[in-house]
Amino acid sequence: MKLQNIQIQTNNIEQTALFYQNTLGLPILEKNSEYIVIKAGNSTLKFVENSDFNSIYHFAFNIPENKLDEAIAWCKTKVNLIIIEDQNVITNFENWNAHAVYFYDNNGNLLEFIARHDLNNSQTEEFSSKSILNVSEIGIVNENPLELGNQLITKHDLNFFTKNTNSEAFAALGDDEGLLIMVRPNRNWYPTQTPSESNKTDIILEINGKIIDLKF
Repeated sequence: MKLQNIQIQTNNIEQTALFYQNTLGLPILEKNSEYIVIKAGNSTLKFVENSDFNSIYHFAFNIPENKLDEAIAWCKTKVNLIIIEDQNVITNFENWNAHAVYFYDNNGNLLEFIARHDLNNSQTEEFSSKSILNVSEIGIVNENPLELGNQLITKHDLNFFTKNTNSEAFAALGDDEGLLIMVRPNRNWYPTQTPSESNKTDIILEINGKIIDLKF
């Protein structure tokens, strides 16, 4: 499943443009006073201006499965990586066969670089902003994640992520390439103490050649 476009909110387009273009080195495709579109590998991120917005999102980027250490060194010159414990910044998702690191953007959104070792996406080039492959996860907050998941499966022929233990509190739809991460409100976004909140999110995804437009 490919997450082609994620549309979320920001209360400061100018600072968002500076962070994604200057800090992360990602190209800006469109920018005006109402929104900004950023290219992240094979995906796009669209931030829409809402001066009253005061919440955060969680989303992740796939990086080459063999480049986590290089990504960490690259990140340390640009952002403060979130420490998991004992000065370690790496999370090992054993069931997912993946490793990840976390940091914040200018909006306080929780961002993640994740190396999924079951994807055939290793690279020989030195890690850079061009190594960011795509948006691979977007968090969706809903009172009934499992019920929402089943509704989306019925309506759009999606699938639960087979590597995840899906429950009424946490469920994932998709695959290693693209995931909808569904959690209950007020569940802390790992690895922080920031509770999840339901925020307007538009998603364009592609699965088996079919384009699906979701609005939450």
